[in-house]
Amino acid sequence: MHGESEKAASLGAVRSAPVTGSTSGEGASISACSRAYARPGPREVAVRVAVLASIAHSVPPRGYGPWEQVASTLTEGLVARGHDVTLFASADSTTAARLHAVTPAGYEEDASVDAKVAEALHIAAVFERADRFDVISNQFDFLPLVFSRLTATPVVTTIHGFSSERIVPVYRAYDDVVHYVAISDADRHPDLRYAATIHHGIDVDAFRLGAGDGGYLLFLGRIHPDKGTATAIEVARRAGLPLVIAGVVHDAEYHRREVLPHVDGDRVRYVGPVGPGERDRLLGGARALLHLIDFDEPFGLSVVESMVTGTPVVAYARGSMPELVQPGVSGFLVADPADAVAAVADVAALDRTECRRDAVARFSASRMVDDYERLFDRIAAGR
Repeated sequence: MHGESEKAASLGAVRSAPVTGSTSGEGASISACSRAYARPGPREVAVRVAVLASIAHSVPPRGYGPWEQVASTLTEGLVARGHDVTLFASADSTTAARLHAVTPAGYEEDASVDAKVAEALHIAAVFERADRFDVISNQFDFLPLVFSRLTATPVVTTIHGFSSERIVPVYRAYDDVVHYVAISDADRHPDLRYAATIHHGIDVDAFRLGAGDGGYLLFLGRIHPDKGTATAIEVARRAGLPLVIAGVVHDAEYHRREVLPHVDGDRVRYVGPVGPGERDRLLGGARALLHLIDFDEPFGLSVVESMVTGTPVVAYARGSMPELVQPGVSGFLVADPADAVAAVADVAALDRTECRRDAVARFSASRMVDDYERLFDRIAAGR
């Protein structure tokens, strides 16, 4: 344990310098997609922002990693707008910002990384340097909150959902000093005060308008009871359409018991986790995305990605779904499997071009960065 700590501390010192590329080959895409965030004209006042990302995965993630993806989108957008940004993330991350790392890779991807040790050093690295920044954007979770009274630098914490009611007391304890951002109105907790609700945004140019001519329905997400994988299989069967399942397995027993028995390579195919290119192709070719969740989901990046390709979403009306899906434009909100089967029959009447137009207007990376930029400007000025 001690050796791992020394290794991480040493690594942090080495990587506290601007990084514009990496051996992953993603540097060029970061540079290219930054144009999507650009705003014409020079910026009069740059804000010094520390973005504290999760270190479960690299930033941006190579596969699954929604928190890391949001941190990346925000970081690159702020850099493109002329702000002075330091990204605190794993050393294999790719960014146009200054990168500070205390761990070589995400602990979900490198078994040699002790999660608790890495997270402790990772969070400490930000707050030990807090006086260098005008704002700390906490995209991590609740643990950094316990340092927030120890610095005069404002901490803006994006709450990516509550994993359990048991963590709410931590948010409540620092409600008077931390600026909270909700990722949907549905996820606002009644005990907390919020500075803003900011829906996630994506690089819409990374997704093309698809024709939906693949003749299949799509499930894209974690293989877990919460995500409704088995329900999607049932709805596809009753609708008489093949189902393609893509995503990481987060509940192996559920996958073995409820999913694999139906996978035959024909009516039901499981293609595993998919990268950006394959995700774009699968979404664009699908007749509809089935998002029949069994929990109040705070947001759904796959839902937004689907709509940007023009593919309508059939979703249960839970959590943030009523804020994301526009019934009759970008999909349908349903109450049960029978409703979902009927909705699948109706999606052919929707205009895929209009579905994409609506999603681009509401969920572009540029719009998200606009919202955060205004918030950071206001908070930094108030400081």
